[in-house]
Amino acid sequence: MIRFLQKDSRFIKGVFIAIISVACITMVITLVPGIFQDQGSSSDTYATIGHGGFLGRFLPAEEQVSTTEVQQLAGRILQRQGLPAFALPFMMGQAGQMLIQQQILLNEAHRLGLTVTDEDVRRFLHTGMWGEVLFPGGKYIGDAQYANFVSEQFGLSRDKFEDQLKKEILTNRLQALITGSVTVSDAEVRTTYIQQGTKIKFDYAVLSSDDLRKTINPTDTELQAFFKQNAARYATAVPEARKIQYFAFTDTNLPQGAPQVSDAEIQQYYTAHQKDYQIEDQVKVRHILIKVDGSDPKADAAAKAKAQGILDQLHHGGDFAALAKANSDDPGSKVQGGELGWIKHGTTVPEFDKAAFSLAPGQTSGLVRTQFGYHIIQTEEKQTAHTRPLDEVKPEIQAMLIRQKEGQQELAFAAQLSSEAQKSGMAATASAHHLQLVTTDDVNQSSNLTGVTDSSKLLAAAFTAKKNAAPQTASTGDGYAVFQVIDIQAAHAPTFDAWKDHITDDFRDEQLPQLLAKKTAELADRAHAENDLAKAAKEVGATIKSSDLVGRDAQVPEIGALAQVAPQLFDLNTGQLSSAINTGHSGVVAKLTDKQLPSNDDVTKNFEATRDALLDQRREEMFSVFASNLQQQYIKAGRIRMNKKAQQQQQNLPG
Repeated sequence: MIRFLQKDSRFIKGVFIAIISVACITMVITLVPGIFQDQGSSSDTYATIGHGGFLGRFLPAEEQVSTTEVQQLAGRILQRQGLPAFALPFMMGQAGQMLIQQQILLNEAHRLGLTVTDEDVRRFLHTGMWGEVLFPGGKYIGDAQYANFVSEQFGLSRDKFEDQLKKEILTNRLQALITGSVTVSDAEVRTTYIQQGTKIKFDYAVLSSDDLRKTINPTDTELQAFFKQNAARYATAVPEARKIQYFAFTDTNLPQGAPQVSDAEIQQYYTAHQKDYQIEDQVKVRHILIKVDGSDPKADAAAKAKAQGILDQLHHGGDFAALAKANSDDPGSKVQGGELGWIKHGTTVPEFDKAAFSLAPGQTSGLVRTQFGYHIIQTEEKQTAHTRPLDEVKPEIQAMLIRQKEGQQELAFAAQLSSEAQKSGMAATASAHHLQLVTTDDVNQSSNLTGVTDSSKLLAAAFTAKKNAAPQTASTGDGYAVFQVIDIQAAHAPTFDAWKDHITDDFRDEQLPQLLAKKTAELADRAHAENDLAKAAKEVGATIKSSDLVGRDAQVPEIGALAQVAPQLFDLNTGQLSSAINTGHSGVVAKLTDKQLPSNDDVTKNFEATRDALLDQRREEMFSVFASNLQQQYIKAGRIRMNKKAQQQQQNLPG
């Protein structure tokens, strides 16, 4: 081997150099911690999805998930679920995993050659779940309302929303491809519907947690022991409080008085914002829609015949509004006699748009076929593109400019007062400007302050300010306040006597679950031993109630949703007693008094709907497993790289 290496051969030297190079690279990768963990990760990168294999570690990331996206999604989930702000770090972890999995699925869809075009997105907006919202009666609500809808519902811009929608459509196409082979047998469909369609009626004994709570009456000795045992819990039970000094003003207190706007300023604004006052070509129309459901030729022919009959009546002098109210399938316009109002190009589907703009005022179309069905359109008025004249828009420009000036003057006056207060003191400044100086008692962040319309921003600013710091300003909704924090009481533990009522409540809350479980078990044992629910209920102080004939999706008083809390009741036979049921807020034992299974006719009528629902469920389950397995493959291949800095920042978020 040594002689082989000693030979003067370029090939041998090349092999030797290659071996050493690979060894060195491997040592660097292995011995330098995290050398590629954050490779190419900016401060906004949450995770990257890279190429697989050894060489994949040296290649640029295929895709990345940004921290901004994760935070935005987590915030939307918090808002939608009504969760408190301190849950944000936890929710960011979930949101991050959701976005990572979405990107993996999109990668797989692209690998399989699946695509989504802009036309696919437009078609979905017309016909999908938001079709009736964005295109009521086939009429587009307009760019401004569309943008507002997306912003209010999803907290996204229009472009971002449509980008997310494109990803959603692509993921759905991948799911359809992966789960296309899923089937369910007739026997499964039948069994499922029988389970879903079974109805029961029962008597039940209820132990109320509220009633049991009242029986928990601890002594002072027990409460003091509980207080000491939970000292850490009460260490900051009394929240931080602050004493604030402030004075506030509105536009009525501005030293310059109400701002004035000159004609020259109005003209200048009008000239600079000509686009805002341009009116596009538009027509005022009304229509009668005869809907076509599905693609059945017979249904289409019937709808067309009905529409033609209405059109014939119009040709013979029929009243358009009356015929629309009596026949139109557009619920948004039929009550208005078919009126849609003014529409612009592109606000309706292309076929409707073309017909409406081609008609002269007062003219009625023939039958116009769109994806919604057959329309009869009448153009009432037409307006060609023009710019609204200054005289027409002057009042609204004037009002807007006055509001702008008021805002600027209020901000400048607030800064002036803050500066004066820093030099002369809060009391002297308030007095010099005839403003009321308010000194609060100790307040917390949820308090309401007197003399201001909205004190939330003032309190938020005050609880971040330092004691005796220079006076600051905060908006009050209809003006500004100048404030100074003059005292801070840190969060602290209460005395036993001051907090006794809270301690008693906490003690009861801790003891109640055990007591409820114990009493419910006792109720069940007595009912089964005596085979008498009413007698057992009387012995333990429970209340007897009777249900209606209910299905699995029913809500029963004192129990709640049967499918979640007491599905076992549907397994009982008539006359049989249940085991103990603990709902969390009550303890229940039930006795079945009636049980009705769906008839064969019911099964037959609901067979296809049940099959579709069961197929959807199985497909969701299959796709979930597919997505999970795919993500595990990415993890094992080292294709998912988390940004450690982003994770650390997530852990350090307030909460």
